[in-house]
Amino acid sequence: MNPQNIRNIAIIAHVDHGKTTLVDAMLKQARIFRENQAVAERVMDSNDLERERGITILSKNTSISYQGVKINIVDTPGHADFGGEVERVMNMVDGVLLLVDSVEGPMPQTKFVLRQALERGHQAIVVVNKIDRPNARPDYVINTTFDLFVDLGATEEQADFPVIYTNALTGHSGVEPDALTDSLEPLFQEILRHLPAPTVDPDGPTQLQATLMGYDDYKGKIVIGRLNSGTIRKNQSVLHITGESERPLKVSQVFTHQGLNRIEVEEAQAGDIIALTGLGDIGIGDTITDPENPRPLPPIKVEEPTLRITFGINTSPFAGREGTFVTSRKLRERLYIESERDVALRVSDTDSADTFLVAGRGELHLGILIENMRREGYEFEVSKPEVILKEIDGKRHEPVEVVEIEVSAEYQGAVVELLGQRKGQMVDMQLMDDGSIHYTYRVPTRGLIGFRQQFLTATRGEGLLNTLFGGYEPYAGEIQTRDHGSLVAWEPGTATSYGLHAAQERGTLFIGANTEVYEGMVVGQHIREGDLDVNVCKKKQLTNFRAAGSDDALRLEPPKNLSLDDALEYLAEDELLEVTPVDFRIRKRILPKNQRRRYQKQGGRLE
Repeated sequence: MNPQNIRNIAIIAHVDHGKTTLVDAMLKQARIFRENQAVAERVMDSNDLERERGITILSKNTSISYQGVKINIVDTPGHADFGGEVERVMNMVDGVLLLVDSVEGPMPQTKFVLRQALERGHQAIVVVNKIDRPNARPDYVINTTFDLFVDLGATEEQADFPVIYTNALTGHSGVEPDALTDSLEPLFQEILRHLPAPTVDPDGPTQLQATLMGYDDYKGKIVIGRLNSGTIRKNQSVLHITGESERPLKVSQVFTHQGLNRIEVEEAQAGDIIALTGLGDIGIGDTITDPENPRPLPPIKVEEPTLRITFGINTSPFAGREGTFVTSRKLRERLYIESERDVALRVSDTDSADTFLVAGRGELHLGILIENMRREGYEFEVSKPEVILKEIDGKRHEPVEVVEIEVSAEYQGAVVELLGQRKGQMVDMQLMDDGSIHYTYRVPTRGLIGFRQQFLTATRGEGLLNTLFGGYEPYAGEIQTRDHGSLVAWEPGTATSYGLHAAQERGTLFIGANTEVYEGMVVGQHIREGDLDVNVCKKKQLTNFRAAGSDDALRLEPPKNLSLDDALEYLAEDELLEVTPVDFRIRKRILPKNQRRRYQKQGGRLE
């Protein structure tokens, strides 16, 4: 295929602005599916977790044909924690569709993804999506988007971007907000007109950088990337270059993308996004090139992680009951495989053979990894997330987040107080058209650990919160992020209604009756500072005047069901989260009550 008949584009935007929905509409209008084929919504979100949470986690690519031109499309995540997926994809494309919500306008993650595109010299088409919303304000959105281009140092050519208005849900688009056509024809035409064909060397030596990874039960690891020069064919001998090392390999199969399918071909041409099999152990950013004329590409660089947690084998009394993979060898193997797939993740060994340090972009980034491993059958325990500090000019610096919050006026006092306690500094405050208030803060990342739940409680679930990494600043001092202790079971057994009824007066319970517990397991949240040991297994003494069923008459409040993200946020320094395929439990690091008290009296030292 002639490289001039190829367009490689990425769809980038803030979370929930409609990227995956727009890809759906583009695929349908390009006649990728049969007329009678049942197609799921957000077809690109193939991962179970993506469907459950309604967000894109992994970058995925597809392709369509329009007027004889092949358009390779990469759907990227919109959440800031998965920015590493966006950063590496930018090496593979030549232009972007920047989606912006017709009401919200550019949001924090919009700034991040656009900066990545502009730094690499990519042209952009601005797509104002959800134009059918009743309070849409397209003029405001276009003006603020242009300001964002200028603030990020766009060239004159980049800042002179075309604008398309769309309703991705219905597949309508147009060059004016009030004159949409009933198809995406205007968008397709603008892609061909404005976004460039790949700049490649069709006659040069083979050169490809591994950008995405896939896996097939029969074919093994699948390496995906753009062929920068030359051709590549089935059974061709190539050279794998990673860092300082080189090794010869042979390509088993070559695939190009057609719709959602991979089509095997004998030979692929420069400029196309292709998939290769048979290359074995290859990492993201490695180069596949011609053995006789090797041309290595610079490795893919992404921003450093800001949070870390420890993964260790499960050491609780319930260890080994529910998991399939419970040994440190299996845990280590799985974590290092993940670090190869995810360039934003860092895994390292510790002094203990049973514990590993994992660093990522944020709580959601690490939480998704924990949830995936749990579903695969792994059993392990993790610590409270902690920030990664840096030494700059001899002073201690910590990561800071730019936090954008939108709340109604009645909750503004509670939000300002919460952020003030967490060393937040107000940067901007605006009164919105609907009466709500928009705040911009700079808050230490430490202060945001466990903040989301408190924020939702303070705003009755009505507040909007978005964060973006904002660099490193001098250490802000101690931050009190938790003003309550835990209710801790003081003996093993099965929780009874009688024992729980007495405990619920001391706080909020996390478990219900007939739940098996062990000494040192956290069963609830104390209403005061400091932990409290409670006996949730206590039974009422039976006499002639009391029947065994009298426990049922006790009224218990429904327990607070913590999600995995909630449990990670809740953890204190001296607590661990036990994760199994069946359940997760919060526990104290030191389980026996007497040892725990001695540890606290000695200021955190065990004899």
